[in-house]
Formats: sequence, C-alpha cells, structure tokens
Amino acid sequence: MTAALASSTDFIGIARDPQWLPHRYDPGHDAIHFIPVPRDMHRATTFLIDDHLPAGLNPVVLRRDHVMATGPQAAPIHFLFHSGYCCSTLLSRAVDRPGWAMGLKEPMILNDMVGWRRRGGQGPDMASVLDNVLTLLARPFAPGETVVVKPSTVINALAPAILALRPDACAIMMYAPLRTYLASIAKKGIDGRRWVRTLLTGMLDDNMVQLGFSTRDYLEQTDLQVAALGWLAQQQLYAGMVDRYGAARVRTLDSSRLLADPAAAMAQLGTLFRRSLSAEEAQAVARGPAFTRHSKSGEAFGTAERDAEHRDAAAVHADEIHKVAEWAAAVAQSAGITLDAPAPLIG
Repeated sequence: MTAALASSTDFIGIARDPQWLPHRYDPGHDAIHFIPVPRDMHRATTFLIDDHLPAGLNPVVLRRDHVMATGPQAAPIHFLFHSGYCCSTLLSRAVDRPGWAMGLKEPMILNDMVGWRRRGGQGPDMASVLDNVLTLLARPFAPGETVVVKPSTVINALAPAILALRPDACAIMMYAPLRTYLASIAKKGIDGRRWVRTLLTGMLDDNMVQLGFSTRDYLEQTDLQVAALGWLAQQQLYAGMVDRYGAARVRTLDSSRLLADPAAAMAQLGTLFRRSLSAEEAQAVARGPAFTRHSKSGEAFGTAERDAEHRDAAAVHADEIHKVAEWAAAVAQSAGITLDAPAPLIG
C-alpha cells in the first residue's frame, strides 16, 4: 500500500470518522495509518489485517498528537479475548447489530502494540499510545452503539493493561475445551502445528507461561503438547483476570456452551456489556447468519456441521489427542490450573 499524507482540511474528518480504521502504528514517527473500511467491508472481512482486507486501501498517515487533538469521540468499548479456534469470530459477527453494537475483528494496530512491546518499546510512552488506540477503535459507527473488539490471540498479554486503561470495559475470555482445541490444531495440519509453536514462542517472550518447564523442555515436546501448554497458559491468564477484575467485569465462555445455547449466551453477553437483549432478540441472533454460516467462508454451517467436523478430526488423531489431554491434565493439576475457567458466562 502507498501511504498518503492528509491535508489540514481533511485530517480532522478522518480522525473523527469510524469508517477510517486506525490500521497500523509507526512508533518511529509516532504516527497512525488510517484506511477506509465502511461497515459493509467490516462484515465481509474475516480479520482486519492486510491478508484479508481488499487490496488498494491506501493509508493516510497522521501524527498521533494531531489525531488526538481533534477530540475523537469514543463509545463504550468491551472485549472478546480468546485462545484461538473457539468461535470468537462467530461471536464477533453476532454482536454486529446496527444501533446496538459494532464488532471489530482482530484489528492489526493492536498486533503492532504487541510487536512494539516485544522489541523494547522505545519512543513514546506505550500506555499513552495504547490508550489513544483504544479511543480510536471505540469511535461509534452509529449513535448509541457500543464497540466490541475481538483482538487476535497474541494480544492476550496486554489484556490486563487494556482493562486497567478502560475501567468501564468488560471482557469475555473465550476458549474451546482442550480436546476440541487439540482436534482443531491437528485438523489444520502443518499450518496449525506451526501456529501453536509461534504462539507459544510469543507467550514465552511475554512472560505468560509459568508451568515449570525449561526452554529445552519445549523443544522436546510434540506439536500437540506445545498446543496444550499454550492453552493451559491462557487458562492461567483467564483465572488471573477474573481474580483481578472480578466476575462483574470478566466472564469466561466455553465454545461448546456457546454453541449449545447461543440465545442464552447472547442474552448474558448483552447484560455484561450493558446492552440488554430481549429473549426474542437473543433468539433472532441465535437463528441468524452468525450462527448458521461459517464465520470465514460464509457457507451454510450450523451446529451439526461443526460437530461432524470436530468428530472427524478427533477420530483421525484420537490416540495423540487422548495422550496429550491426559498429560495436560497432570500438568494443570501440578500448576494449580482448572480446565474449566472460572466465572462462566453461562452454565
């Protein structure tokens, strides 16, 4: 993409308009790259990253201090943190109800925050930058709307800081049951197995993994063992988030429970995010495209198809999944981690 500098006559409009997505942060110049992403494009895009966004969205680059001097107005903001392969994209799509809430799916600028932090974060104060980024992500698309941000899994190390910066924000911490998660990783083949190793490497860099293993131990473990360790570290984080901020602000959600009763999940989500839904409205969302079409391909894909997909993957890799799940349960017991996260959104 070719960056362009905004003139003094149009940068105020860009800074205040939610249809200009804050896409990247450049710490060297303390600048934010904005790209035009209207609501329909949000709906059609799986993730707000370059690989999924349409080509040719040339960014407009604005200095951060200039942007914030325009006084961008922020709506209430809440978060869907997740550990991967747990229907978080589905739920982010489900909250997109004009006039009620807008879901932002894995905005790249938050990944930039993590990358900057891992490189040492030289330059502007990181907390100040993150605070400004959250304000820009929270610009409402319609009056009265709440913004619900689903960051990528790599952002989870910043989850405690994000809730500290936004004391009115609430969060749902999403995960799949361990065996379901392992089946999802195995089903993805080499791509899934590489992903969990990359994820764990980042979590180690972020000091998120406190499970009693040495660096050499990780090298000796199989791909699904590595996947299980990352999953356990996320569970450890989730319990810590509930303990730190309380169940009034942080709830956990098992994907199997979400799919078993989507209407109840939507109703409780609305209560947590202070955006109540009637029983009829919650049922309408549960019967809508978010729960009846594949969150990435858009094809018809309901509970039966999801169950069959996981059942097939679990059958093919049954022996490996069983052994790793038993091993992970022993690791969890030793580390004081419960496999069912506390403060569930629904029973």
